[in-house]
Amino acid sequence: MKAALTIIGLIALAALLGPFALDWRYDAIDWNAVRAAPLTPGHIMGTDSVGRDLLARTLVGTRVTLGVAAAAALVSLVVGVAWGAIAGWCGGKIDEAMMRVVDALYALPFMFVVILLMVVFGRSILLVFLGIGAVEWLTMARVVRGQMLALRERPFVTAAEAAGTPPAAIVVRHMLPNLAGVAIAYLLLTVPQVVMIESFLSFLGLGVQEPMTSLGILLKDGADDIDIAPHAMLLPAFVLVALLLCLTRAGEALRDRFAL
Repeated sequence: MKAALTIIGLIALAALLGPFALDWRYDAIDWNAVRAAPLTPGHIMGTDSVGRDLLARTLVGTRVTLGVAAAAALVSLVVGVAWGAIAGWCGGKIDEAMMRVVDALYALPFMFVVILLMVVFGRSILLVFLGIGAVEWLTMARVVRGQMLALRERPFVTAAEAAGTPPAAIVVRHMLPNLAGVAIAYLLLTVPQVVMIESFLSFLGLGVQEPMTSLGILLKDGADDIDIAPHAMLLPAFVLVALLLCLTRAGEALRDRFAL
């Protein structure tokens, strides 16, 4: 897990600071170096079909993809934990009704829901992570609800109730800290899913819009030029695969540690 977290940290650090060390901005066009090959002077990884530096665009695209993923995962965390905690604590008919809502939403094709949001409300980066987060909280809610039901029977909760502690205080002070590790583990497992969804939406043209870029847009541009300039697809594809593998590995390691 340490190796995976180290690679994630290095990629994130490069995405944040790397563009400032390059001579070309991600949206600047070098008309003298259209589809330049890697190691071209001034363009280490070459340029795309309109002469934009591929290294700069990959670094900025990675930053945007990670930002969207982090924001969407945060939305998923907040909604999922709140929903699952309320359902698990209240139990009975309230729990039953809330979980049936989750089951009904599970039955919907979540990619269709996200695409529908993009079409109806417009294509903005804010709507991208809100839309993704709005459909990625379901697993988190189920996990948190299960943990709440288990913690509900623990002696320290019974003691707090006997002492007259308000239910809200019991949940916030005693129960949520005990399931924080579980929530973080599933949050890390949610991030690679969000990265894949964002990349897929951008690949279809429904996610991040030009002149801003993301890994999905870079993969689409690289796929369009793969016969002429295959190098345009290699770097963003390598970064995307590395992120997905490392994020999944870190999330699975945490999940196994908490014996989920």
